[in-house]
Amino acid sequence: MTSKPSLTCEALLTEASARIGSDSPRLDAELLLSHITGLSRTSFRAWPEREVTESQAEAFERLVAERVAGTPVAYLLGEQAFWSLALKVSAATLIPRPDTECLVETALGLPLPERASVLDLGTGTGAIALALASEHPGWRVTACDAVDEAVALARENAASLGLPVSVVKSSWFSQLETARFDLIVSNPPYIPDNDHHLAEGDVRFEPASALVSGRDGLDDLRLIVEQAPDWLVEGGWLLVEHGFDQAEPVALLFRDRGFANVQGLQDYGGRDRMTLGQWGQSGPGNRSV
Repeated sequence: MTSKPSLTCEALLTEASARIGSDSPRLDAELLLSHITGLSRTSFRAWPEREVTESQAEAFERLVAERVAGTPVAYLLGEQAFWSLALKVSAATLIPRPDTECLVETALGLPLPERASVLDLGTGTGAIALALASEHPGWRVTACDAVDEAVALARENAASLGLPVSVVKSSWFSQLETARFDLIVSNPPYIPDNDHHLAEGDVRFEPASALVSGRDGLDDLRLIVEQAPDWLVEGGWLLVEHGFDQAEPVALLFRDRGFANVQGLQDYGGRDRMTLGQWGQSGPGNRSV
């Protein structure tokens, strides 16, 4: 007689971890089992012999099979943590990355007015805009995206978090109402269209429109840097994320457009990942790094 397979948390997690081919298989398995059972990851360690129901084990197996096939955990869970927020995600948007929190930290450190007007270009889930609004309730934050599904998702996240971010549909600046901002921030597409990473890992499942930007990955950054001054107040800031190997050409775009105080900034891994510049400031006290 064939013995019944164990339905303990530890047995399920061990078996799933051995099959999931990611950088963090145990974490992936724990997140999926927690999602199915409602149990915390801590409880899996405290009570490894706790059993789950057959229906829970079957539902867990379905998610594990999708993860083994490469589907990102965030899409399987329908949410992703970013900053201090739990954000709903979908296959229509980029999954917020931890390193993009560096963009939020940099923005929060700028000398902006108490009632600053802020624009998040290509907002996706709304991650950057919502993180900024959560830290500065007095800021007037606008977020835009060209994709209908992303606009709807960002609005849903704003509503569920109770944050007053205005989300509008616009391809970069093209459909925005006339306004001036103290800060424009963006994590735009910046991967070259022939980059081999597009066929690897979680990126395979994310929308190309949120990742790819021309032969050198700079098409959208060129447009943003070129048009941003028309939307910035005197002394306003532009802050963008880009590829680790794009810092020099992006800084050149900023300087050629006339931005002052151009600075390259690094992510948590020490990689050159962001560029910042100030519009309409000139004089001997300004510097360009």
